Amino acid sequence: MYETVLIPTDGSDESRAAIDHGIALADQLGASVHGISIVPEGPHSAMKRDELRAEPEEEARESNQLVETAAERAGIDVTTGVREGVPQEAILEYATEIDADMIVIGTVGRTGLDHVLLGSVAEEVVRNSPIPVVTVRPTE
Repeated sequence: MYETVLIPTDGSDESRAAIDHGIALADQLGASVHGISIVPEGPHSAMKRDELRAEPEEEARESNQLVETAAERAGIDVTTGVREGVPQEAILEYATEIDADMIVIGTVGRTGLDHVLLGSVAEEVVRNSPIPVVTVRPTE
């Protein structure tokens, strides 16, 4: 039933927790893993790039390396990619392209004004995904 697990990553603690869960699920299910990192476009992308002061494409490749390393360590087939776009839209488009059976994504769990202003990539993926989505909060 679950042959392809998609794990979006941005290198954050939230996505690292999702990587661990996604790899464990794929291992239990005998599934392959696809990791994707998105170079953001949209209203908050310029702000995020200024904060990071790094090359976004290189950072995306480094984030994918976390998925690759974890999958290879577990003996799971892995494919990774970098896309540009609005993160939630790019994640769902990629899930459709690869015919993913499940998405495992990290979430911050924002509330209040932060949530209203910034929204949540994970929340948008959950709301709009035609396939099951597992959300993972970071362990504290």
